[in-house]
Amino acid sequence: MVGHVEWIEFGKVDHVPKAGEIVHATEWWEEPAGGGAVAAVQLHKLSGDCTFLTALGRDAVGKRAHLELESLGPRVEAARRSEPTRRAVTFIDTSGERTITTLGERLHPLAEDPLQWDELASVDAVYLTAGDEAAVRAARAARVLVATSRVMSLLAGADVPLDALVGSRRDPAERFDPSVLSHRPGLIVWTDGMNGGEYETGDGASGTYDAVPLPGPLVDTYGGGDSFAAGLTFALGARYAVPEALRLAATCGAWCVAGRGPYQGQLTAADIH
Repeated sequence: MVGHVEWIEFGKVDHVPKAGEIVHATEWWEEPAGGGAVAAVQLHKLSGDCTFLTALGRDAVGKRAHLELESLGPRVEAARRSEPTRRAVTFIDTSGERTITTLGERLHPLAEDPLQWDELASVDAVYLTAGDEAAVRAARAARVLVATSRVMSLLAGADVPLDALVGSRRDPAERFDPSVLSHRPGLIVWTDGMNGGEYETGDGASGTYDAVPLPGPLVDTYGGGDSFAAGLTFALGARYAVPEALRLAATCGAWCVAGRGPYQGQLTAADIH
């Protein structure tokens, strides 16, 4: 896993506050999250072995995020920055929808950081959510490289072929035009929540996939898309065919949103055997 971490304060509310309004949370908690962290934990739960290359501030929040992430399974290799670790406030409303406000600049790993970049040449798969162009090129040493469409300009600048590119139809920040990449990804996936999604392969084939029924009531959509992407990365690394890979990814997304926060409901290796 190559990407970013944010320290999130979660609050369950009746509704997201309107301008000038005060709302009261019925539950609240905090933990390390963000797309990179959530995917790293999901990858660890599926594979039993995930190294997370990231960056954190030298502040107390960064130290706490490092310790708590490692307690969830992944081995965390974090470059330290003088800037503070990015924080965020997330509202979870009664429908389970999440609304996020980030606080501070996102920190991401650089290829010049003294991290275990050489390890990437020996891994089955890498999922990337943040970095610099040289970090993307280093990640390309893995047998399979999957990336989020949130960093399209970064991917275009790095100019390396991707095995898969994942984005959400529902999130404006993840809408993308694959033609900006000089190498067409081997697989492009557009997710659409409970409606399933669409995909295209590098050879021009296209299709749809179905959402997987939730294992219980929908609790919290935070981390559902990140868990989906991690499941897809694991499946492609394990040489699943595209339909089976998408089903496993959709299962990861479904399990995640049936738990509180990003980690409580995540799929594990035991669940798929």
